[in-house]
Amino acid sequence: MRESVNNKVYVYRDNAGVTQEELADAVGVTRQTIIAIEKGNYIPSLLLAFKIARYFKQSVEKIFFYEK
Repeated sequence: MRESVNNKVYVYRDNAGVTQEELADAVGVTRQTIIAIEKGNYIPSLLLAFKIARYFKQSVEKIFFYEK
């Protein structure tokens, strides 16, 4: 059984009308990091997950979720 952490970063970013570059600047990472997170190729640190959640005024659990 495969375990993974998935996310809705793209959904929240798209709904907010924010570019990948704008989000990256706001949370202190590169645009490539945001791309990797959105594609599910990179699981952010807990600190970065909290920064992204705070940016969208959401809980971490609404944006990032564990699946088995």
